[in-house]
Amino acid sequence: MRKSLLVASLALTVSLAACGKSKTEAVATASDAAATASDAAAAAAPKSVTPGVYAVTGADGKAQGTTTINADGTYSDDDGKGHRVAGLVTIVDGKTCFDPSGKAPAECFTESAPSADGSFTATNAKGETVTVKPQAK
Repeated sequence: MRKSLLVASLALTVSLAACGKSKTEAVATASDAAATASDAAAAAAPKSVTPGVYAVTGADGKAQGTTTINADGTYSDDDGKGHRVAGLVTIVDGKTCFDPSGKAPAECFTESAPSADGSFTATNAKGETVTVKPQAK
């Protein structure tokens, strides 16, 4: 939503600025605004995965387990019931992607900006959202 507001405000600025300019100037201003929006989106996207232990809570408020991210780019998920999945974690197109060992497909998440306590939401391609909170070391 924040990205949508940024793009909308940039479009409004471009439209207002274009009112008193020639067609060439308006096109150049629109190109500059698009580049600025793209730069803002890129700046907001995660650049790397921060190692640590994270508690994961479902949209229903129930604990789903923990995810441990290691400095070497590996991860492990533990559901708290003895089921563990491990694999590689990477950033692809600004999304955090978990690629488990074996035949299961990778799953990528779009993350929100962290709140004051470090927690954030992560949404997969199906629109399912979880809350992720770093655990104290």
